[in-house]
Amino acid sequence: MLRRWLERYWHQPAPGRGLADIVLLPLAFLYGGIVKLRRWLYVNGFFESKSLPVPVVVVGNVVVGGAGKTPLIIALVQDLMRRGIRVGVVARGYGRSSRECLEVRIGSTAAEVGDEPLLIHLRTQVPIFVAKSRWEAGNALLSAYPSTEIIICDDGIQHLALRREVQLCVFPPWGIGNGRLLPAGPLRESLQGAWTNTIDIVVQSVEGKNLQSLNQLTQEPVWEIRRDLSGIAHNALGQAIDLASLAVKDGPLIYAIAGIANPESFFSMLRARGVVLWGAIALKDHYDFAVKGLPKELHENSEDTVVLCTEKDAVKLWTLMPEAFAVPLEVSLSSAQVDCLLSRLLKNLYP
Repeated sequence: MLRRWLERYWHQPAPGRGLADIVLLPLAFLYGGIVKLRRWLYVNGFFESKSLPVPVVVVGNVVVGGAGKTPLIIALVQDLMRRGIRVGVVARGYGRSSRECLEVRIGSTAAEVGDEPLLIHLRTQVPIFVAKSRWEAGNALLSAYPSTEIIICDDGIQHLALRREVQLCVFPPWGIGNGRLLPAGPLRESLQGAWTNTIDIVVQSVEGKNLQSLNQLTQEPVWEIRRDLSGIAHNALGQAIDLASLAVKDGPLIYAIAGIANPESFFSMLRARGVVLWGAIALKDHYDFAVKGLPKELHENSEDTVVLCTEKDAVKLWTLMPEAFAVPLEVSLSSAQVDCLLSRLLKNLYP
């Protein structure tokens, strides 16, 4: 309830000066001071930032909620691989039960390594290591795969303990809300700080808001990427279904389920394809089906019911419901955008 209320408050274009402001603005001021102090301590050498022997590309965000980092990382890895570049990925593995540094393997579970690293591995098959310390994960990856040429760090803009050559900052389609810091707004860091000079590339969906203001963060052009659902969904039983076949009257009962930061974005994309949803089940981000079980709506399904889910949820949901169909979210990058990344990488390595 509190999270939903906060999100509504964050998205108000001009929040009023009511009780919420009186409570939240001082907390945001305190939070902002802590963030600035922490970054200052790293910049001035009081805290150590460690380097890896290969270039590091950080893909992260400063806005709370789903920005689309995971499909962007998948697209970026695939494009670099097509150019013959050997890529590895490091991540924290949010929500996992284990704490040690682990390699993500085919037999790994989301509970062990996190749902997003597992999804990236299943889609790309590149080496991926998870650890609280991305530097530790990177060293473990390079020890196991010494031919790796580039490491992509998932969600690492605030992880200052690892040095990086290029930073991509991804913004969600709905923009920056009221532009305030947590908890008075959705921002993890102020967009006015000197740290924004370290952002090399700003990324936002073509349907996104605030593109003009985001252009001020970097001299590089804003990457406008297109996100769309694949027309084909698949399940753990090896079956596939065309979403177009679900856009019919008097078809099967269709439930959509999403345990992501912005479930409504998934439901809206399905509806945009003409899929008529009997039920849309929004769950908490990183929802653990193994621990919390299936939502009650899914216990009452008939044989002709179709359940659609995100790929991120599928890696956990399939253990209980292998017949659920995962709908991939796809991001396409242009050759010019990949060229831009590599050019910036070389520029920062050899200024």
